[in-house]
Amino acid sequence: MKHRNVRGRISYTSTKPEWEGRERGREWFNFSHHADGSVIMTAQCEIEEPDPTVLRNITCHIGPDKMPRNLLVHLTLGDEFLGSGWMAYQPENNAILCESQGPSIGRNSELREDIGEFDGFGTHPIVGDGFLTRIMDVSKGPHKRKLRVFLPSPDHRGATPPQIAEVFITLEYVGEAEKTVAAGTFACLHFRFVDDSGDGMGGKTHPDYDMWVTADEDHVLVYGAIDGYMCNRYELVELER
Repeated sequence: MKHRNVRGRISYTSTKPEWEGRERGREWFNFSHHADGSVIMTAQCEIEEPDPTVLRNITCHIGPDKMPRNLLVHLTLGDEFLGSGWMAYQPENNAILCESQGPSIGRNSELREDIGEFDGFGTHPIVGDGFLTRIMDVSKGPHKRKLRVFLPSPDHRGATPPQIAEVFITLEYVGEAEKTVAAGTFACLHFRFVDDSGDGMGGKTHPDYDMWVTADEDHVLVYGAIDGYMCNRYELVELER
């Protein structure tokens, strides 16, 4: 086989007093890196807190140009089917398509043509957030960049039936840092998502989101921290590559 796999597990915890020291969710992930530079990302995410619980399964194809090609998503909310869908980017006509279905939306078909330049797909798995930071040119040193991203859900947990959503969010490169987690000690790049769009992501401002990702071509998320109303922490606990 010519592809290279990077796989692992991330533990979701919280700084809320009632959840201190307890796992509130988890994520298993795999990246298949192909010889042409394309990547297939798969992830299963389980969120136990807050209610209702969320179970998300994702497959995303990212081309050698670092732009998305297609995204498959299946969602369960509170142990009931919420929706499933396929979202794709067609470079030849600069369009995004979405075919999805779910109890609350029925059969959904969308096509957005001549969308102009954008930076990627938001997929909602934590490793997807970290992998998106590849688009930043860290040789420029600490700086910020406004991102235009298309997602299958603008909800902060991704807990709505798949439909095309567009958000603007700022990504900041903070600098280099070493981070020690359960999976080991890693040389990292520190990034921060800042929701300064005015309208908020999904109509609600997302708290600042700090991420430490491996300082190599894999950009594996090592640690994440969100305060504000969320109080979430994400820690890499297993890594195989």
